[in-house]
Amino acid sequence: MSKALPRETGPETEQPAIRVRGLRTQFGPQVIHDGLELTVRRGEVIGVVGGSGTGKSVLMRTIIGLQKPAGGDVELLGERITTSGGEPATRRLQGRFGMMFQDGALFSSQTVAQNIQAPMRERGGIPDDLMDELARLKIQMVGLPPEAGAKYPSELSGGMRKRASLARALALDPQVVFLDEPTAGLDPIGAAAFDDLIRDLQASLNLTVVMVTHDLDSLAAICDRIAVLIDKKIIVDTLAALTQHPHPWIQDYFHGPRARAAFAAGGSEE
Repeated sequence: MSKALPRETGPETEQPAIRVRGLRTQFGPQVIHDGLELTVRRGEVIGVVGGSGTGKSVLMRTIIGLQKPAGGDVELLGERITTSGGEPATRRLQGRFGMMFQDGALFSSQTVAQNIQAPMRERGGIPDDLMDELARLKIQMVGLPPEAGAKYPSELSGGMRKRASLARALALDPQVVFLDEPTAGLDPIGAAAFDDLIRDLQASLNLTVVMVTHDLDSLAAICDRIAVLIDKKIIVDTLAALTQHPHPWIQDYFHGPRARAAFAAGGSEE
């Protein structure tokens, strides 16, 4: 089922959530991205896909300032991301974006509630009783039971750890959320439930969601557009349009057996 794209009217949508221009990233002589261009609209869910080594997670880390580019320009919520000179943009943007890493990256020595409170403590100025209340709210928001707050990550199932990590990404009420392989390792039922959670939260909180994923079901179910990393650049379009794209890798990706099964279930492929 195709989804309506966010409406591009009014002052909010004149400035995109993310703008990447001429991006070049490399590790030594190995060039990962070269002249990459990307615009992410406010309020959309965009999936990022690509073959091994195309730099999906590298792109995400570059956008949030964790990876220094070799060239080009990156803006997040109107702030130019820089790694030197003046106050870092990531500091100025603290609380306006959240990140859910692929492995969850929860602190094993802290409870779920303490993990959720970690960004609040880093930001500072929030009373302890308010942080306790906010942690309870975030736990409820992601569909975890209240008693999960007192548990340690090792005491949770894989799906519950994913939700706890998402709750931490939402701790400071961000406008943009980055998700790195959010459904990896989940069974089909758990992955579908997590997709539903992401879409419900996006709608209720008016989030912009950037999601690196290999999950074809997720692409069909919740993404407004899909960004395909290929040939060191990026192609962005709707699922319906990409299924007609002539590039061989895109054809293989969107017309393979697993893609046909996923899109048939979601009713997205024509």
